[in-house]
Amino acid sequence: MEQREYRLSFFDRNNYIRRACVSCGTPFWSKGNNDKCADTPCTNYYFFDMELNTPKLNVKQSRELFINFFKRKGHTYISPRPVLARWREDLYLTIASIVVFQPHVTSGLVEPPANPLVISQPSIRLDDIDNVGVTFGRHLTTFEMAAHHAFNYPDKYVYWKDETVEYAKEFFTEEMKIPEEMLNFKESWWEGGGNAGPCFEVTVGGLELATLVFIQYRKNGDNYEPLPLKIVDTGYGVERIAWFSQRSPTAFHAIYGELVAKFFDKIGISPPNEEILRKASYYAGQIDTENPETLQRHFRMVAESLKLDTNQVRQELETSSRVFQVLDHTKTVAMMLGDGLVPSNTGEGYLGRLVIRRVLKVLRLLRSSVDLLDLIKTQIDYWKDDFPQLSKNRNYIIDAVSSEVEKFEEALSNVNSAISLLKREGGKSLIKIYDSFGIPPEILAEEASKRGMKVEIPRDFYARVAKIHGNAPLKSFQSEKLPREVIEDVRNLPKTELLYYTDPYLRTFFGKVIWSNGKYVVMDRTVFYPEGGGQLGDQGIIMDENNEYKVLDTQAVDGVVVHILESGTIKPGSTVKGTIDWERRYRLMRHHTTTHIVLAAAKKILGSHVWQAGAEKRPDKARLDITHFRMPTTEEIQSIEESANKIVLDRRDVTPLVINKNEAEAKYGFDIYEGGPQLRRDLRLIEVRDWDIEACGGTHVKNTSEIGGIKIVNVDKIQDGIIRLEYVAGDIVSKYALSLENRLNKIATLLNTSPSEVEERLTSYLKRTSENDRVLREYRTMFVRNLENTLRPEIINDKRLYIIPELPEESILQDIMRKITTNPKTLVVYFRESNNATRVEIACSSDLNVEAVIAELIRKFNGRGGGKGTKGQVVTNVAGKDKAIQEIKGILYRL
Repeated sequence: MEQREYRLSFFDRNNYIRRACVSCGTPFWSKGNNDKCADTPCTNYYFFDMELNTPKLNVKQSRELFINFFKRKGHTYISPRPVLARWREDLYLTIASIVVFQPHVTSGLVEPPANPLVISQPSIRLDDIDNVGVTFGRHLTTFEMAAHHAFNYPDKYVYWKDETVEYAKEFFTEEMKIPEEMLNFKESWWEGGGNAGPCFEVTVGGLELATLVFIQYRKNGDNYEPLPLKIVDTGYGVERIAWFSQRSPTAFHAIYGELVAKFFDKIGISPPNEEILRKASYYAGQIDTENPETLQRHFRMVAESLKLDTNQVRQELETSSRVFQVLDHTKTVAMMLGDGLVPSNTGEGYLGRLVIRRVLKVLRLLRSSVDLLDLIKTQIDYWKDDFPQLSKNRNYIIDAVSSEVEKFEEALSNVNSAISLLKREGGKSLIKIYDSFGIPPEILAEEASKRGMKVEIPRDFYARVAKIHGNAPLKSFQSEKLPREVIEDVRNLPKTELLYYTDPYLRTFFGKVIWSNGKYVVMDRTVFYPEGGGQLGDQGIIMDENNEYKVLDTQAVDGVVVHILESGTIKPGSTVKGTIDWERRYRLMRHHTTTHIVLAAAKKILGSHVWQAGAEKRPDKARLDITHFRMPTTEEIQSIEESANKIVLDRRDVTPLVINKNEAEAKYGFDIYEGGPQLRRDLRLIEVRDWDIEACGGTHVKNTSEIGGIKIVNVDKIQDGIIRLEYVAGDIVSKYALSLENRLNKIATLLNTSPSEVEERLTSYLKRTSENDRVLREYRTMFVRNLENTLRPEIINDKRLYIIPELPEESILQDIMRKITTNPKTLVVYFRESNNATRVEIACSSDLNVEAVIAELIRKFNGRGGGKGTKGQVVTNVAGKDKAIQEIKGILYRL
C-alpha cells in the first residue's frame, strides 16, 4: 500500500520518524531511537525489563480505564453483545468488536447505535486454540476487545486517522504512563468481512497492545473499491493491557489472578517456578507455532538463561501450559454456555463441544481426577460480576457441562471402532474420525500405540476442525419453487404492495397484473402471503373479466410476490380480483402465533438457552425445533403446553410494530432474532403482550383468544442438541381429538371391550403377556444351556470351531454366540441358506480377527459382507455350506 496511507500530520507535528525494522523490514513510526518495530519475533518481551510508572491493573480495571477515557473524549458507551453472533447469518461466534456492526452498519444500511462509540466486547476465536498456553498468553480463545469506533459518512465527518492515532498516544501516555518515545506505530494492512484498509499496530516492549484499523475499501475479488463510509475500527487488548501493567510471569496470571494457584491445586499439579515462567514469557515471542523446532529452542533458551537442565524446564513448561489451557478453555466454555450455546454436533454447538472435549482431553493427559464442573463453577464465581449472564444461567451451564462429560465418556467407549476406521483409512482421516466419534486424537493415539500403531497428529488439529465448522452456511432466501428465468425476470420489478400487513384479515382485493409468464403472475398489490419464515404460501383464486384461476402457491423474490397458477395465463395490464383460501390462511395464522407462544413457554420452562433452530407452519399442524441439551421430560412438555394455553385463555393482544433496528436491540435484546437475522434498517416485530416479542414477517391473529387451544402432539430428538415439538391449534385440536377417539375405538374393538374399559382390559392383557414372556425366557435359557452343553468344537490349529445347527429364534443364536465366544481362540459359525445363496454369520473371541475371516471368505466366494468388533457376516451365491466350512477351516489353519 502507498506510503501516503500512513503518513499522517500527527506524526509530522509530533516529530515521529518513519523507520524500517532492521529485523523484518516493516515500516514503523516512533519518537524513540528504536531500530526494531518492538514486535515479536523481532524482539523479546522486553517490557518485563522496562522501568515504568504504569499503575497495576487487573482485567476489570483495564476495561474501565479504557471506557472511561473514551467517554471523556465524547464517545457513547454501548453494552457488549453476546459471544454468540446471532445477529449475523454467516458467523457463529463474535470474533471482534467490528462484528457487532457488520454488515448492517458497515454497509451503510443502518446507522450505528452511537457515533462515535466505545465498547469492550468479549470475543471468542478458535483459530489459535492449539497455541493457547504454549505461548504463555500470546494466544487466547476468549478475550476482550476494547474498541472505539467512528463512522464517517460523506455528509458527516467524525474523525479519522490523525485523531485515532492521537487518542492512542494519549491513552497510553496519560492513562498508562508509558513514555511516548517507547510507543511504536507499525504499519500493516487489515482485511475482514469483505472490508479492508490500512492499520497501525501499537507495540511497546515487544507486546502489541492495540490495532488501529481504517476501513476504507470494499474487497471485490482482487480489487479494492473505495467505500463511501469510512470506519475507524480499533482493538485494544484488555488482557494484554493488564499483563503489561502487572508484568506478571504470564498473561494468565494477569487475567486470572488467584485462579492460577487454585487451578494448579485443584488439578493436582505442583505450583510452577515463577522465574521459569517469567523467562518463558520473556522469550515466548520467539516461538513460531508453525515450526515445532522453535519451541524446542525456546526450552533451551529458558534453561540456559537460568542455568537449569533443559529436560526439567521442558517438563515444567509443558505441564504448566496444559494447566493454562484448562484455565482458558473453561472460561470460554462458561462464556459460550452463559450466552445460550447448546453443545451439539452441528453449528455453534459443535464449536462449544469441541472446546469442552479439548479441555477434557487435557485433563486426561494431566492424569487429573478433578471434576470439570468444579472448575467451571470456579470460573463462574470469579467472573460473575463482569459477566452477569454467568450467574443468571449458572444452573444451565452446570447441567449442560455435566451432560457433556457423560457424552464424552460414552464417546470413549467407541475407541475400538474408531481405531478400526483409523486402520482402514490411515492418519489422514483423523478429522473424519473426530467428526464421527468425537474422540480427541491424542486419546486415540494413546490407545493405538498400545496396539503397535503410530498416529501423527497435526499441530493445529483443533484449529483445522474449528475452521471447517466455524462459519455458518449462508441460507438462501431465494425461492426454490420458481424457475431461474422467472426469478431473473421479476427481481427488478417494483416491489409488491403487501396488503396482508395492512390488514391480515383481508380476504379479497383488486390488483393490476404487471408481469406474467405462463402460470406465474405478479400484481402491483396482493393479499396473498408468500412463503417465508416457515409459513407456507397462500392459496386461493384470481379472477379476470372472463376466467377464474386457481392459485396453488405464492412465493417472493426480493419483495416481489409471485402467484403460481394451476393453469392458464393472465395478460399484463389486466385488472383482477384475488381471494385467498381464508380457512387455510386462518389456520396458518393461528399456528404461526402459536409458534411464538410455544417458543416463549419453552424458554421459560427449559431455560433461556433455548433457541429456535427451525420452524414450519402448515394448515394441519406446526413444528418448532429448539436447542436443548437433553430430551424434555413428560412433565416439562406438559408445563410448556399448560403455559401456552394460559396465554391463549388470558386473551392477550398480538401486536405488530415497526421499530428501528438499534432501538429494537437496545430495548428487547437479541432474542428478537429467534427467527433469524434481519438485515434491514427497520424491523417488523410481533409482540404477544407481556410474553414474547421477536422479529417476524408472518401473518398473525390479533388476540391469543382466537387460537382457541394448543395441543403438543409429538416430541422428538431429531439430532443431538435439537428437540422438535409438533403441535396443533384452533379447530385442528378438535380434529386431533377426533382422530384419537377413533383410534381408541379401534383398540377397544380389538380388545373386545368398550372404550371406557380399555385401560383395565389392556392392563390385564399386559400382565398375562408379561407372565408368558417370563416363562418363555426360562425355556429359552434352558434351551441355550442344553445346546451349549451338547455342542462340541472341532480343534483346528489350537483354535475352537463351532458350527451352530439351525435354530428357531434369532435371539437364541445371539445368546449362544455370546456365551461360547467368552472362551479364548473360539470361532462360531451359523449358516442360513435360501434361493441358491448362503449367508454365513460369524462371531469370534476378542483374541481373533473376525475381519480377516470375513475378508478371506468374500475374496474366495466373490461375496459381499463386512464385520465390526467380534461379529460379521458374508453373503455368497455359492449354495451349500460344506465348501464354506472347508474354507473357514483353512483360514483358521493360517491364522
